[in-house]
Amino acid sequence: MSADKRHSIETRQLNLWYGDFQALINVSVKIVDGLITGLIGPSGCGKTTLLRCFNRVNERYGNVTTTGEVEILGKNIYDADVSLPELRKNVGMVFQRPNPLPISIYENIIFGLRVHSERRMRKKSETDDIVEAALREVFLWDDLKDQLKVRATTLQLEQQQKLCIARLLPLKPRVILMDEPCSALDAKGTRAVEELMLELAGHYTILIVTHNMAQARRISDECIFMLLGEIVEHSRTEDLFLMPQNEKTEDYIEGRYG
Repeated sequence: MSADKRHSIETRQLNLWYGDFQALINVSVKIVDGLITGLIGPSGCGKTTLLRCFNRVNERYGNVTTTGEVEILGKNIYDADVSLPELRKNVGMVFQRPNPLPISIYENIIFGLRVHSERRMRKKSETDDIVEAALREVFLWDDLKDQLKVRATTLQLEQQQKLCIARLLPLKPRVILMDEPCSALDAKGTRAVEELMLELAGHYTILIVTHNMAQARRISDECIFMLLGEIVEHSRTEDLFLMPQNEKTEDYIEGRYG
């Protein structure tokens, strides 16, 4: 990775324990601004734990101890003066299974604005524009523009996942975290969400946890291979898959791990 690239995220000696179990061990990594970075590795290797460090979601689970630094957009997010709501505006998250709120499509899109420090009342014409812009950005506007009052949970899974991404956009995040966002989708839905991610890349820094090696190769610019809580290798995706520098990486991408 060239030294002149800007980094949205940088960790230094990041360690995390769940009780007595150490899930992350001395993780130091730089995530390049505006790219899609894939996190790969066998189950239990720390991928999702690392992803959740970047918006401090791990702390919700209790009995979690974190040391080291995570710098996002130039600020250590574990500093005492960090506002978690503000952090989570800048660092949005999409989960494995779509989780739209059981309210209308329209209200899903503007929900975040109403929750996060948006005290001023907005005119309906303004919220209409926000909803349209978000749905256009995820290629749902043409399909849903006449169904905005429909309950979001009635949509197809692919549409629900796109809507969950759209719900982040009015908050103007800089980073979008995705934890196996296609695991609940069929091939058509997976293709649609991957195409959306490729369109969003450049406008947002995207990190995706995936167990699908073909998906990692298709959509990520850089890839990080993790094993037993440590980063084994981090490079351009093409280099990692075609010319891995570590034998453990080669074993994993060749399917020698369970």
